[in-house]
Amino acid sequence: MSVTTLDPACALVVIDLQKGITGLPTAHPSDEVVARSARLAAAFRARELPVVLVNVTGGAPGRTETSRAGGTPPADRAELVPELDRRPGDILVTKQRWGAFHGTALDPELRRRGVTQVVLAGIATSIGVESTARAAHEHGYHVTVATDAVTDLDEAAHRNSVEKIFPRLGETGTTDEIIALLG
Repeated sequence: MSVTTLDPACALVVIDLQKGITGLPTAHPSDEVVARSARLAAAFRARELPVVLVNVTGGAPGRTETSRAGGTPPADRAELVPELDRRPGDILVTKQRWGAFHGTALDPELRRRGVTQVVLAGIATSIGVESTARAAHEHGYHVTVATDAVTDLDEAAHRNSVEKIFPRLGETGTTDEIIALLG
């Protein structure tokens, strides 16, 4: 379903736009995802709506068939990209798992502010963004995904999330459509 409305109490949640992730090869240019996410953040701030900036510093334990990146990560891996223009009023959530709700204070932070809807942007579509969208839906939030402000390391995974998963969890729309609905 294309985005139809935004609740008066909505928040932007930007997933993993950090130095160690935006430099990875993605299906769609990460600099465009960063630029659109920054536009969304500026629009939400201008309307005094919450902006949540999420970074990841860990990963879930356990065996997987796909190997994890090895070696020592760069020291600035978890630093948010400067284009997001982090402000003192922004909410920073550091996560250890794929989704921004698991093991973090995201839900209480949003509830405390009366948030009823989240708009999601970031990398990777099928991992951090989708996990956060699923949890937001399960927590009872209205979910909107800015489809031109997300990308993935894998085009097929990105397309599956955008075309098959997100429409079952909420609404989708472009950055311009979402900003227009902010009024």
